[in-house]
Amino acid sequence: MMLKIKRVPTVVSNYQKDEADEGRRAGGCGRNCLNKCCIPGAKLPLYAFKKQNNSSGDKGFSGHEKQEAPVAFLDSLLLGEWEDRMQKGLFRYDVTACETKVIPGQFGFIAQLNEGRHLKKRPTEFRVDKVLQPFDGSKFNFTKVGQEEVLFQFEASEDGEVQFHPNAPIDVENSPSVVAINVSPIEYGHVLLIPRIFESLPQRIDRESFLLALYMAAEAGNPYFRLGYNSLGAFATINHLHFQAYYLAVTFPIEKAPTKKTTSLDVGVKISELLNYPVRGLVFEGGNTLEDLSNSVSDACICLQENNIPYNVLISDCGKRIFLLPQCYAEKQALGEVRAELLDTQVNPAVWEISGHMVLKRREDYDEASDENAWKLLAEVSLSEERFQEVNALIFGAIACGGDDGNANLLEDPDVKPHSREEVNAINKSSRHAIVSGTQECLVLQ
Repeated sequence: MMLKIKRVPTVVSNYQKDEADEGRRAGGCGRNCLNKCCIPGAKLPLYAFKKQNNSSGDKGFSGHEKQEAPVAFLDSLLLGEWEDRMQKGLFRYDVTACETKVIPGQFGFIAQLNEGRHLKKRPTEFRVDKVLQPFDGSKFNFTKVGQEEVLFQFEASEDGEVQFHPNAPIDVENSPSVVAINVSPIEYGHVLLIPRIFESLPQRIDRESFLLALYMAAEAGNPYFRLGYNSLGAFATINHLHFQAYYLAVTFPIEKAPTKKTTSLDVGVKISELLNYPVRGLVFEGGNTLEDLSNSVSDACICLQENNIPYNVLISDCGKRIFLLPQCYAEKQALGEVRAELLDTQVNPAVWEISGHMVLKRREDYDEASDENAWKLLAEVSLSEERFQEVNALIFGAIACGGDDGNANLLEDPDVKPHSREEVNAINKSSRHAIVSGTQECLVLQ
């Protein structure tokens, strides 16, 4: 089914307007933002979801009969609110005017021509050589966006039932999670999930926030609605914790890639490796509960963060399949190992590109898009086989060590032997991070 929305002239949002315009508004800072200057008395819609106990099965998740919500989450609420902001002209450009095609070939890569998006996006304001960096309130963060960019609050229901409140107060002390538009969208319905927005969390995965993202995927209940995450060093551009999500009614190439089971956990989670795909990665699925699946992935992400390994995450199949993709494109850029013709495309391979949705900046790249060209670019993102197995050993070692603290244990031996804590420490000491001269600061393992 083709999705159509009304196309309107594009204007900038409140926060994007020149500072000279600030004095023209009354109250607060004049931007009607989400900071303490403007938030008192503000209200936003609230979608309260029902927590799910189990994580697999035919009806949503095993043992969980999906209750009909008072308002349909995806089509009626999220997309309806997104279209409303489109008509109000809050986006930097009309993404529905961008050409999109499925590239003929074996893998079905998707190409979009979005000329000038990189010029309209907010520039990165932090170092890209460190995955973990402290939150800096002087830099752009999501409390500075206009309240009109926020679609609704997204929280667990207090009474265990799905609820929708069209005009709910914002409880600043309890720091609600919110869903806001991405003002530089790459697809229809492109939004941001911002966990506990007032806690000023940096861009790093934690168990609670990742579980929230899985709840959003499950609540949407649509396999064409996916969430993605980019760490610092893997093309996140804002150091304020957030996930991206959008609707695209086609199967991503990464979702069709074959896999090989590597191991399973005693909580029912199966971990596999991607096969016949240009980027090496792990696939997590199953689990006795949604939280079991979430904890397994978030613990792996935390391991990568603590070892300064950039990575991307795709949450697929209504939260039932999660792709974890460590990457090294910035490292190769710094070492001068990326071919000039790939750099000339100005494509930054983040989660959507790695998943097979290629956002291209130049008409010539779009017209010449092919399986071969997409594969060449993505292959530069991937860790080598040797390094990938080292990283897997770190991840499985973290899971095995975590089992002593009440987390999941490996149920069977993986193909890659997990490292002990002592071995992990030794690897960390021998893989010191350095910065080499180049056009930008990047992670380099030596």
